Amino acid sequence: MSDPIPMLEIRRIEAAILKEIYDVIEERHGKEEAEAVLTQSVTSSAIAQGKAIRGDGDELPDLEDFADLIPLWEAGGALEVEMLHRSPEKLDFNIRRCKFSEIYKEMGLGDIGHLLSCNRDGALCIGYNPDIELTRTQTIMKGASYCDFRFKMKSKPT
Repeated sequence: MSDPIPMLEIRRIEAAILKEIYDVIEERHGKEEAEAVLTQSVTSSAIAQGKAIRGDGDELPDLEDFADLIPLWEAGGALEVEMLHRSPEKLDFNIRRCKFSEIYKEMGLGDIGHLLSCNRDGALCIGYNPDIELTRTQTIMKGASYCDFRFKMKSKPT
């Protein structure tokens, strides 16, 4: 069996296709509509991916399970992750290098890279486990020196 395609390469292929679609929508309906359509499409895709990753188990995965998935996104040196805290209830890390951002800029997509990649993160959680909440205040894609990922399990009413 062959090795799976690294996520970085999947996103590069998707971006090339989505760029053409984005450009057509922008030409016909304007930038605001093009961004809205791209956001909705990528969000739907990320939710579906989260559900697929989660699988059909009876129990929803926690943040320890989610942390086990980080190598999927690190493959091929795509991300440099600085782990700060890892537990079933809380997961904090920083991304110190993001090749996703680099490839989007190389492709001339730096202005919509956040729509192609960063917006996927919270949506993926919805599909994976809707009780996971992501807080992020900055991204490399938007010019910060690192991305701050802070995940927690939403508290449940008793």
